[in-house]
Amino acid sequence: MAEPETDATDISVRAAEVATDVSETNQEAERRRLVTTFTRAAVTGARAAGRGTRAVQRRAGDGTTWLADHVVAMAPRLRVRDAAALRTQFPGKSADEIAEALIEGAARAAAAAGGATGMAAALPVLPAFPVEIAAETLVLVGIELKLVAELHEVYGTPAPGKFPERMSAYVASWAHRRGVFMIEGGLIFAAGSPLARLLRRRLAFRAGRSAFSLGPMLTGAAAGALFNRRETRKLGREIQRDLRRHAIGVPREPRWHW
Repeated sequence: MAEPETDATDISVRAAEVATDVSETNQEAERRRLVTTFTRAAVTGARAAGRGTRAVQRRAGDGTTWLADHVVAMAPRLRVRDAAALRTQFPGKSADEIAEALIEGAARAAAAAGGATGMAAALPVLPAFPVEIAAETLVLVGIELKLVAELHEVYGTPAPGKFPERMSAYVASWAHRRGVFMIEGGLIFAAGSPLARLLRRRLAFRAGRSAFSLGPMLTGAAAGALFNRRETRKLGREIQRDLRRHAIGVPREPRWHW
């Protein structure tokens, strides 16, 4: 995969912060405020740098390479709670109960992200829709990557290696919609690799769904919230199913490919 552009680090850091904060707050209004602020900043930054709607559309001509680069750069910047922190936050709860709480919290955060972007698009200002779609997609994927990582922690199956390596594995897990230990075909994001192509396809799907949140007036906000909540919950359930199966001792051959 191509090296991210010079603005990737900036955008990735902000997206990681927003995704983490949106995931961990229980205040609906605060979730929407965080996402709306990030989206507006992304649009303003693109315009200020001379990369308005047309420029972003040209970059989108590469498929979703730009988004994929930013996702890979964002992943190791997410704040992920380890098993001990999650047990402290959810005292007395079983792994399944903690997982359920994490999935529902991420689904609510994802819904707020879609709803906030839809609300922003209803403002009486011509929005740079492609920039808004990219911003929402980054936050959404950040919320879901954090969920994937914390579900692995809850079930005692974290990916091996140091934190950046583990987060790269969770990007692969997100793309495959499988526990890391069940992924076949390698965890390498090289240009043209099967994983890189799968990641771009997944991002194209999520970006397409994000476009619903830019519908007319509040219709877009409602559609964005509904789609995001459903897709994030579905992803969480699929990962949870793999992890529970692994945790209860169903024999599977480990498939680590670094």
